Amino acid sequence: MQTKYPIILAHGIMIKDYRFFKAFGRIEKVLRNAGYSVYSSRTDGFGTVENNAEQLKAQIREILAKENVDKINVIAHSKGGLDSRYMIEKLDMASSVASLTTLCTPHKGSALAARIFSMPKWMAKMTAFWINFWYKIFGDKNPDALEVCRQLQSTEFDLFEINAPCDGVYSQSYSATLKRSRDDFVMGVPLQITKRCETSLSDGIVSVESAKYGEYKGDCLDESLSHSEIIDFMVKKKKREKIYAFYLGLCSDLAERGY
Repeated sequence: MQTKYPIILAHGIMIKDYRFFKAFGRIEKVLRNAGYSVYSSRTDGFGTVENNAEQLKAQIREILAKENVDKINVIAHSKGGLDSRYMIEKLDMASSVASLTTLCTPHKGSALAARIFSMPKWMAKMTAFWINFWYKIFGDKNPDALEVCRQLQSTEFDLFEINAPCDGVYSQSYSATLKRSRDDFVMGVPLQITKRCETSLSDGIVSVESAKYGEYKGDCLDESLSHSEIIDFMVKKKKREKIYAFYLGLCSDLAERGY
């Protein structure tokens, strides 16, 4: 059963589509093979929430015209969820979004980002300069790593008037829990830092509590899963199949709900 409306996968920071590299790995292909109409976002890897929301809005308008529909389903990972929320709430796109599903999005901020933002100003500016430099090469139009870090470290976002879903948009959220550093080589180090500044479990980057928004559905998988594994980044084969099954189940549920 296909969804009534097309789906767009909105990526977070750092990992974006670039040439042959895909922000969501093979997930888009898996969903297309299952009959779903799926697109990946073309937002900046280190663009601010406001910047990426504008880019996402423009792309969604293109998709709606191409598909000849009036709404779309958004499945957003990490900061992509904040980009999507800002687009819906601030850019008059609530009527064009049927559903918003956020995966490991820091709705209440990231303690890890706060720790990074607290480094000496000269170091933060120098690091941001080189990130912006390289991401312009990778295709970013307006990278601003320093401002992105500031936005992500906030515990009470001044970007949003409310912390509740917009009326008319079905909103749900999922978290992930990385149980041990050895379970993911990439997220192992961030997990150790996060453990020192978070009071709840996390996926190595975003805490379970911060990921809750709208109708909270729990962890994506019952087993140990990291912030990057949920987007099919460096995942072992057995777990990869479970991740694909999660996305297929998610889309099937949206279809059953009439979205």
